[in-house]
Amino acid sequence: MTGLIVEDVRYSYGAKRALDGVSLSAAQGAFTALLGPNGAGKSTLFALLTRLLVAPEGRITVAGHDLARTPRAALARMGVVFQQPTLDLDLTVRRSLVYFAGLHGLSGRGAEGAIDAALDRLGMRERAGERVRALNGGHRRRLEIARALIHGPEVLLLDEPTVGLDAASRAAITAHVHDLAAEGMAVLWATHLVDEIATGDPVVVLHRGRVLRSATASDIAGSGSLADAFLAMTGEEAAE
Repeated sequence: MTGLIVEDVRYSYGAKRALDGVSLSAAQGAFTALLGPNGAGKSTLFALLTRLLVAPEGRITVAGHDLARTPRAALARMGVVFQQPTLDLDLTVRRSLVYFAGLHGLSGRGAEGAIDAALDRLGMRERAGERVRALNGGHRRRLEIARALIHGPEVLLLDEPTVGLDAASRAAITAHVHDLAAEGMAVLWATHLVDEIATGDPVVVLHRGRVLRSATASDIAGSGSLADAFLAMTGEEAAE
């Protein structure tokens, strides 16, 4: 079953075409990488997926719900981690999750159970009483992922979630999200870093608003490396 389907989506900023007939899917149980250089259209696509922008053309379906026709139902099945952090630094980790659970209508024992489960999945239980400002960058990102999972979404979207993190933190976050996909979640992970992508991951290469290729990382790499294949397709050096 497919968690996310994007069909022939187009979007322009005035005369500039940002997305030109983009189609892709992210299946449940798969870590799907949206690979593209800066300016490829990844953030525009995420804005459309989360209804920050409205797609004038094409169709987006989230867990079987049409985003244009039933946006509330579609968004309720989606968890999102944006590129820019959106945490209140003065709240504790647990209080931050309690607040977000309330936004999704969770309270009492139901909220506490969801919060504990999210903290456990991201290895954050022992930091529940710490203020967000005391956390390092990697743990702040883990908190944002825990927050995105609080309502039990079927689809998880992450837009360049490791920007600004050190190599160890990037590897830990990437491993955590791969584990979430292995547990059955549909993940769409936007990145320009090829080392965050495993050999068997589905990859969608986006460049200048168009999908150039959609296949597993190993199929795209062929007999070479994914970085070299990405460079050959886009003329862009892939960061590692």
